[in-house]
Amino acid sequence: MNSKLEIFKKKLIYRAEYRGTKEMDILLSSFVNKHIDNFDEKQLMELDKFLNFDDETILNFYHHDIKKKEIDKNVVSKIFKNFKL
Repeated sequence: MNSKLEIFKKKLIYRAEYRGTKEMDILLSSFVNKHIDNFDEKQLMELDKFLNFDDETILNFYHHDIKKKEIDKNVVSKIFKNFKL
């Protein structure tokens, strides 16, 4: 595998693991670690965009189905919505 891609994956894993709240650290790191090796480059870019959303937006989307236009357009967010710990 491409070393730039591997470095990018490691950055995404790190961003998912260190969010600021323990709950989001667990939820996002579990999701990312489960799916990252199955994502193609386009999905990895979508994951990068998804991780840019603040914790509150992601949590509201996951638990309460509160959607914002940007998060609803993200392909990875649809996979995340169906993710179970």
